[in-house]
Amino acid sequence: MLHLNSIHHIAIISSDYEQSKKFYTEVLGFTIIKETYRAERASYKLDLALNGKYCIELFSFPDPPKRVSRPEACGLRHLAFGVDDLTATLNELEKLNIKHEGVRLDDLTNKRFTFIEDPDGLPIEFYER
Repeated sequence: MLHLNSIHHIAIISSDYEQSKKFYTEVLGFTIIKETYRAERASYKLDLALNGKYCIELFSFPDPPKRVSRPEACGLRHLAFGVDDLTATLNELEKLNIKHEGVRLDDLTNKRFTFIEDPDGLPIEFYER
């Protein structure tokens, strides 16, 4: 068996780099560690941290193909973030005019959660502690 320490990062390719950069930093609150433009690829790579921990690489590439998200397809399903207070999170989303799908209850844990979408339709889950 492999000995894995942790998830190192999640890579996301955006269709509109500036829009996604704004969403992940100004809406979700990630901080920028480093932004690199790679001229040979006509691509940006943005390293993002949450609470000081590096976790997302946001990329731009010219004309990336669309990824199927719904109906459910094989592959990465969604990103999930733990929150202390789902009601407070929903209030902040409403202030930002970001729609969520409504609150669900996990029948296995009895915890509340909801989903929004990033600018490219990637499902983002908020799961209450």
